[in-house]
Formats: sequence, C-alpha cells, structure tokens
Amino acid sequence: MTARAMVSDRQEAINVATQWQLMWWRFRKHRLAMTSLVIVILIYLVALLAEFLAPFTPDEFQADYTYAPPQRLHLFLETENGLRFQPWVYGYKVEIEEEALRRVFVPDEETIHEIGFFVSGVPVTLLGFLETDRHLVGPKDPEAPMFLFGADKLGRDMLTRMIYGTRISMSIGLVGVALSLILGILLGGLSGFLGGQVDNIIQRVIEFIRSVPTIPLWMGLAAALPTDWPPLRIYFGITVILSFIGWTELARVVRGRFLALRTEDFVIAAHLDGVGQMRIILHHMVPSFLSHIIAALTLAIPNMILAETSLSFLGLGLRPPIVSWGVLLQEAQNIRTVATAPWLFATGGAVFIAILALNFVGDGLRDAADPYAR
Repeated sequence: MTARAMVSDRQEAINVATQWQLMWWRFRKHRLAMTSLVIVILIYLVALLAEFLAPFTPDEFQADYTYAPPQRLHLFLETENGLRFQPWVYGYKVEIEEEALRRVFVPDEETIHEIGFFVSGVPVTLLGFLETDRHLVGPKDPEAPMFLFGADKLGRDMLTRMIYGTRISMSIGLVGVALSLILGILLGGLSGFLGGQVDNIIQRVIEFIRSVPTIPLWMGLAAALPTDWPPLRIYFGITVILSFIGWTELARVVRGRFLALRTEDFVIAAHLDGVGQMRIILHHMVPSFLSHIIAALTLAIPNMILAETSLSFLGLGLRPPIVSWGVLLQEAQNIRTVATAPWLFATGGAVFIAILALNFVGDGLRDAADPYAR
C-alpha cells in the first residue's frame, strides 16, 4: 500500500469516526496522561482490593512495637545452596538511647522473618461478598513483626492503613464529583438555557458561594456535623459539604456552553417539535459537549480529595475509626512525630502521587476534548 493510500484511508477513518473515537485517539498520544491513567487505575484497584492487598487489618496492632521504624525489605536469602528468591526482613531489638533515655528500635541481625505470598491471616470479606483469609503478602509466622512502612502510636501497620485509606479518600472524590455533576448540570443548564431572572438568581448564588473563603466555609460546615454521628453518616455529610462547594465551577462551564448552544439549529428544531425543556437539556444539549464535562470532572476529583484530606487533617472531617489519608495525616501533626516517627508522613506521598496523576489525566482529557486544538 502506497503512502498516499495510507493517508487516504486514515483520513476516511477520521471522517467517519465518532466524537469518542477522536477523543481517544488524541488522548493516547499524550504519553504523560496515559501513564497517569495507568497509575490512577492501579490506585483504584488498590482501593477495590484493599482487604486482599493489605498484610493485616487496619485495627490489628502489636503493642510491643509502637512507633516501630520501617524495616528494610530483602529479596534474596542466602542458603546452603546459594541465593534464592525469598523476601525477608530483620526483626527488632530495643535499645535505650543514652542522651534522651528513650526506647529506640534497631534491626536485630540475628533474627530473620520470612515474608510469603498468599499467606493465611485474619479472615476478611473481599468485594463485599467473598470470604477469604488469604492476603497477598504477609509474614509466614503470624506472630512476627512486619512493618515495611513502620508502625503508628498503637503498633498498627502503616502500609495496611494507607491501603485501606485509599478506599475512603479516592471514593469520596468520585461520590462528591457525582453530586457536583448533578447540581452543576441542572443549575448551570437552567441558568444558560432560560436566562433572564433565573440566570441572575443562580449566578448571584454562585458568586456568593465563591466569594466566601474556602477553608473557613469548610470549617464552619464541617463543625456543624454532630460529634455523635456514626462514621458512615459523617462520611456522607462530608461528601455533601464538598459537593455543595464544588458544583459552582462546573455550573459556570455548563452555562457558558448552553448560552452558545441555545441558538443552534438542532435546539430550535427541538423547540418547534414541542420537546420539553428538560428533555432538550438532557438529551440534546448536554451530550453535545459531554467530553468537556468529563474533562472538567476529572480535574475536579483532585480538589475533592484534597478538601477531604485538609478537613480530616484539621480534625473537622472524617474521624477515627474511619481510615482515610486525612485521618492518617492527622496523627502526624505533633512534634514527637516530626522528631521520632517521620514515616507517618508517608501518607502525604500517596496523596501527592494520586493528585498529580489525576491532574495529568484531566489535562490530557481537556486537550483531547478541545475541538480547536491541532
């Protein structure tokens, strides 16, 4: 096939391609966005399979190892027949620091704890219905300490709690964005489609919400939640609060698009056919720029996650026994942690990676959805 024929076939495929196909072809050329998409998918798989991936349960503790430092992971074990692949860690031994007269953990090079795959542990429910006692990794000896990311003040494994915290922190972004999507499309659509007094009222509400400083507004609304609420209700309340604040930007985007579309021929034709206003909005106008909405929502998810993390860090959001990244970081805000247990800040690295990956994916979707980009 000649080069001219290949170009002709490619141009023909582009001419008959759907909006989603064109968007996908442009998105996959964005290497950084594609790499970030893989990272985001892996993060959500970790959230989905937290019970299987975590070595322990989030509340499981070993009181003898409070604030135990991370153990160095060794992949090969020296035997009589040479090196073989067998992950292992050194045990701990306690020493007294002469200057501060405090207890410190140091590696016990005379004790080795082997780490196995698909080991038996505490029974858990995977995906809400599958009962299993298997964990992807864990110590072969159930009594042996294994703290690859260190332990907290109660002797709980930080790696396990970070894995479980992924589920809450990443899901609150999805749930919050879903509620913001409903409010943003409904109110923004009505504002741009109807105009007049309705548009003035909705825009003044948006301006009022956006004029209030974000952090004091979060703090005021979160502090209004009763302290005796159960964890699930607090989770729902925080999600509603974040959605109440986050819908305004999407509503403005939708309004602008509706102002441009309401004079198009297909909208006027729908009016002449007697189609109802809500049907015109939901079935004709919204699908015409759905790719832009998806890009805007992808960029809004990181803001939701950061908002939850900030509220929980300040003690105004989710609270124990719920395990989220913000709750874990709340435990790392005292002087002792900075001086003696810096590994508790590892959760901040997870937040950084997730936010960065989601932002890159959002940038890639935004560029792919831009019909004027070349």
